[in-house]
Amino acid sequence: MSEKNHRVSRRQFLNYTLTGVGGFMAAGMLMPMVRFAIDPVLKAGADQDMVAVCDESELTTEPQRFDFKIDQVDAWYESEEPRSAWIFKSENGDVIALSPVCKHLGCTVNWASDEANPNRFFCPCHYGLYEKNGDNVPNTPPLAPLDVYEHKVEDGKVYLGSAKPKGEA
Repeated sequence: MSEKNHRVSRRQFLNYTLTGVGGFMAAGMLMPMVRFAIDPVLKAGADQDMVAVCDESELTTEPQRFDFKIDQVDAWYESEEPRSAWIFKSENGDVIALSPVCKHLGCTVNWASDEANPNRFFCPCHYGLYEKNGDNVPNTPPLAPLDVYEHKVEDGKVYLGSAKPKGEA
């Protein structure tokens, strides 16, 4: 047989073959790297576990600040993240747990720290005010109420989950 009857020359055949083999080898090396980089991003975020914060017997009708830590996983990095909550009992005995993060610019609010507003949460950054139940006071910088922690009381302990906008928790 003569070379003229072939549609692909030997040189083209070798070129196609080496390109294909090289492509498969490159894909074989790149796929684990791509999966390593993308896989944690695609995993569904797990809800935060409930964390024991305090004894129910410690709670009064006056908001108290309780500090606690949660286990946080960011892709490959695991850490203990410090958190805080303002926890108190309402007049009817329900436990209320509010996030201390102001909805205006993320500063930390404090209970009764402003002499002019003794029974409100006060944000010192821009003079934001919140009622005891977490509702924002009209005509002050915050545009939304404080977030509310998911919570449960079990065996005399108060457990907190993640903070969600008021009405969703």
